[in-house]
Amino acid sequence: MDHKLIDILVCPLCKGELQYSKKAQELICRFDKLAYPIKDDIPVMLEEQARKVSAEELD
Repeated sequence: MDHKLIDILVCPLCKGELQYSKKAQELICRFDKLAYPIKDDIPVMLEEQARKVSAEELD
């Protein structure tokens, strides 16, 4: 995943910062508690494609 792209992407809901999880291949919004998948090096920034992230995962 290109780090320049990660730096400019924001959460489509709250416009907040996203954290990259290399292991899970996801971009995580801590505020909305959503994880957006990365498929074939392309972030899927759709709310309906995101998964809910538990509080334990955020710690």
